[in-house]
Amino acid sequence: MKLGGKRVLACNCEGTIALDGDKLAQACHKLGGDGDLEINSQLCRAQLGNFQTALRSGDPLLVACTQEAPLFAEIAAEEAPDHALSFFNWREMAGWSAQGEDSLPKLAALAAAASVEPTPTPTVAFDSKGVCLVYGRDAQALEVAKQLSDRLEVTVLLTQAADILPPDVIEVPLFLGRIVQASGYLGQFGVTVNGHAAALPSSRRALAFGPAQDGAASRCDLILDLSGDPPLFVGHEKRDGYFRPDPKNPLAVQAAVLELRDLVGEFSKPRYINFKTELCTHSRNKQTGCTRCLDVCPAGAVQPNGDVVAIDPHLCGGCGHCAAVCPTGAAHYDLPGGVSLIERGKLLVTAYGKAGGQRPRLLLHDTDHGNQMISLIARLGRGLPAAVLPLAVNQVTQVGLDFLLAMLGYGAEQILFLANPRQPEDLGALASQMALSEAVLEGLGHGGGRLHLLDQQDPEAVEAALYDLPAQPAITPGQFLPLGEKRARTLLALRHLHAVAPRSIDLLPLPKGAPFGAVEVATNGCTLCLACVATCPTGALQDNPDKPWLGFQEEACVQCGLCKSACPEKVITLIPRFNFTSQARSAVTLNEAEPFECITCGTPFGVKQSIDRIVEKLGGKHSMFMDPERVKRIQMCENCRIEAEFNDPNNPFALGQRPRTRTTEDDLRERAEQSADEELRLAALAEKDRDPQG
Repeated sequence: MKLGGKRVLACNCEGTIALDGDKLAQACHKLGGDGDLEINSQLCRAQLGNFQTALRSGDPLLVACTQEAPLFAEIAAEEAPDHALSFFNWREMAGWSAQGEDSLPKLAALAAAASVEPTPTPTVAFDSKGVCLVYGRDAQALEVAKQLSDRLEVTVLLTQAADILPPDVIEVPLFLGRIVQASGYLGQFGVTVNGHAAALPSSRRALAFGPAQDGAASRCDLILDLSGDPPLFVGHEKRDGYFRPDPKNPLAVQAAVLELRDLVGEFSKPRYINFKTELCTHSRNKQTGCTRCLDVCPAGAVQPNGDVVAIDPHLCGGCGHCAAVCPTGAAHYDLPGGVSLIERGKLLVTAYGKAGGQRPRLLLHDTDHGNQMISLIARLGRGLPAAVLPLAVNQVTQVGLDFLLAMLGYGAEQILFLANPRQPEDLGALASQMALSEAVLEGLGHGGGRLHLLDQQDPEAVEAALYDLPAQPAITPGQFLPLGEKRARTLLALRHLHAVAPRSIDLLPLPKGAPFGAVEVATNGCTLCLACVATCPTGALQDNPDKPWLGFQEEACVQCGLCKSACPEKVITLIPRFNFTSQARSAVTLNEAEPFECITCGTPFGVKQSIDRIVEKLGGKHSMFMDPERVKRIQMCENCRIEAEFNDPNNPFALGQRPRTRTTEDDLRERAEQSADEELRLAALAEKDRDPQG
């Protein structure tokens, strides 16, 4: 059988999975599949020839087995190295289940989702020369440095030297000091050390050190921190090249040593975030607005950079918090690339429905903790329920409001997050997005309790939670396409959920921090200075060049708060809500006023109430405006004001009448006149010579 252009190879794993080839093929035909589906029993052993035959067919292969993927890949590399080969897991994800016989729609949906290949994500390069700093407090640091010295260029920095017997042979450079500042990443670390001192070769009973100095700087490629002090970096678990095992745990220390030994050469990791500066609403005109990504980044990878933020891809650990909370989609999670996560989720949920499944429950899990937990539940327990659709992501914390609302809009009854219980500090951003989604669902009458965080350590507890989920009222699935940036996708999902909502509501209140809302202006204090318009990064606040007017388009507002920060009168209030009426898509008037007309030329300028207020405050009361003629300057447009100022005889800077510009014609005319006068004078002299009596 072919599905999505790929030939599907299925196996019931020695009869442990209930697979009916005919029924499964019929279900896949509803999803665009074609042909019969042959069910193998030992595709990786006795029936390996079937795999080799499929390789020779030339068709791209989709193998329903991940356990034996290395074997299949090895054979393919030998017999058809350029052959397209991919794998997916039917066994733990569906077949090994107490409800395995009811998993036909789920099996078909998993195959359909696996048939779509994501585009490779861009990568970030690292280069390590193997220069390693071992930062410790006792002889353990010396022992570890000795283990690493045959592979790495090691330096030891001790925070203290009491009771440390000098080694017979100093195999690595040895110093005393304490790191007071650290920066960088794998291949590019920099440290500043206070109390830096070199070990004395004459040390006898205990290590002794020479003169100390503060502010010593050094660079290295790797850091092994055995000091027991607080970590050198925020979010140190995500800092590539920095290892901080518990020095009291020998197994953890040795695991770090083994990993460090291999960190020499060129490395790469995914560029998790695709950042679009044109969508960022962090700052404008030196006013700070949205700081959502800055507030949630656990690795310190996001920093202010003028009007926008900068995300260092080398420091980014891939948690996806910034992408989850970003209101505009400026920070977009780019793993997987090409086919977005929303499209993958939509394919899985809709395919399940087309294949005959009901009440789908989407389970998001990572490929580390999540896969292990699902495997344990399948091997030792009842497995996943038939209606629970597993969707692997890089991090469950990468999803935001757009994904959650879209999945519910496509028909998912509930969304479950299988989170790592060892990292509770990473769940804040996800919790905020879940709370916001629940507020939307409850406000529209769909009911809360559709989003669940499964962070139990015990697989039996996770299994029980999956089987004990209470049923929720079905949401009519939509067919909207996940097009545009994050905000556009969120709007599409919201409008569908509103269209099928049990409760008809035009204005939906949202919790503080929501990326939708209105702006309220206290008109009695607003002077229509339009500072808010100048700072608004999305064009939600608008003006009219022909008259004093302040307008607002609610659909464009992301509640960044820049307008509120920029307002000199402090008359702006943010109201988090969602407006489902058509009014939200067009500009409405927040404030307007009568323009003031220049008393000299009649040109409209300024706001009449503001000009009248200035005249009232300054006329006859301020030293510069005691003269009524000076007060009139306030009531003039800028052109008339300048003209009146320079024509004022009392103005010490007045220039008077501007002299006429001389030209060549003026010079020629003057010369002609002088020549004519000279000719007349000469003629008069000649006449006098002829008539002496005259």
